[in-house]
Amino acid sequence: MDQNKTYFVHESSYVDEPCQIGEGTKIWHFSHILKNSRIGKNCVIGQNVSIGPEVSIGNGCKIQNNVSVYKGVTLEDDVFCGPSCVFTNVYTPRAFVERKDEFLPTTVKKGASIGANATIVCGVTIGRYAFVGAGAVVKADVPDHAVVVGVPARQVGWACKCGVPLKGGKSDDRCCDRCRGME
Repeated sequence: MDQNKTYFVHESSYVDEPCQIGEGTKIWHFSHILKNSRIGKNCVIGQNVSIGPEVSIGNGCKIQNNVSVYKGVTLEDDVFCGPSCVFTNVYTPRAFVERKDEFLPTTVKKGASIGANATIVCGVTIGRYAFVGAGAVVKADVPDHAVVVGVPARQVGWACKCGVPLKGGKSDDRCCDRCRGME
């Protein structure tokens, strides 16, 4: 590792130039960061992850093994992407039709979590502190603090910032008793 680097890149991974990688970030085995991508501070990029080109990832994100974050996707701070979750960037792909000018932006807001093997269809926003269940297929925007599951994903509840499911399902009360006691 270059003594001037403030982040770690495993020797089996590639980081194309130019890229910005924040202090304390760790990029593990067989990953590839494509040009003009920006990864914030204190992120963990798991094994066999592909990011970019031109992707923005905030601080404190955790991207588990086998995830590809394509151009058009933005992850805000503290986002969790479970193993093998999938992002798309073209809504109607065909191998024989060039559609790079049709990429639809996808945004995952601060603190959201995406479960293992979930698919995020391009053009949606996943709200702050939302939970996407494992294996869900998200085809529409997900509200802040919402819990969504299934194919297609549907809302089944609300979650606190700390991740605890909220009782009563009231959207205006997005804090559990434990967190409320710390306010």
